[in-house]
Amino acid sequence: MIEDDVRARALAMPLTSPAFPPGPYRFIDRECLGVTYRTDPEALRAVVPAPLEPGDPLVKFEFIRMPASTGFGDYTESGQVIPVTFRGEKGGYVHAMYLDDESPIAGGREIWGFPKKLAQPRLSVEKDALVGTLDMGSLRIANATMGYKHRPVDPAAAKAAVKAPAFLLKIIPHVDCSPRICELVRYRCEDVTIKGAWEGPARLELFHHALAPVADLPVREVVSAVRIQTDLTPGLGSVVHDYLATE
Repeated sequence: MIEDDVRARALAMPLTSPAFPPGPYRFIDRECLGVTYRTDPEALRAVVPAPLEPGDPLVKFEFIRMPASTGFGDYTESGQVIPVTFRGEKGGYVHAMYLDDESPIAGGREIWGFPKKLAQPRLSVEKDALVGTLDMGSLRIANATMGYKHRPVDPAAAKAAVKAPAFLLKIIPHVDCSPRICELVRYRCEDVTIKGAWEGPARLELFHHALAPVADLPVREVVSAVRIQTDLTPGLGSVVHDYLATE
């Protein structure tokens, strides 16, 4: 294989069988349970990277089913998103994510910079409750429950929430383990179709794990919960801050 062929074929590792295909990636019937809770302000400030600025000490814990996505297939993910502002623009900082499939873990990390790790999240309906769980190996680290379709949410408000900008800290090391890429990335979801949105009573429990420290942002009070079903395409990101650039 000549060098031009390597450059032409290079998408992701391994070269001859990349972990994920090229985008764009369309998600059909995506279902998200988001439980917003109040946490400890000092703990929150300790994990939000400047120049992002946290506001109220809130965190959204999400459980997301992706049953039909182009390129990534069928998988589930879970994680924490923190409301922040960046130079006056409101959005969400994706603090941690846990997935059950290697392809979207690799693609999410390498393309956008999603902080993805391997775990076992689940989202299902049990009688009259929507139930989200997150296990790391044999240990349970999160439980969430919400009343099933108690009250409808305005579709316009749900769409605005889904399309709000999100911020990611993309980190890729050099071969000597020094940082090669350390960038703040902003992206938005595009071509969003809201298929349903509901709110209801909810509860959330977090448990400690050394390698999945979701409980380091403890639950002080559950503020709200919403379930949103959508079709959408995650837009490709843009670099808004380079931590390695010289002044």
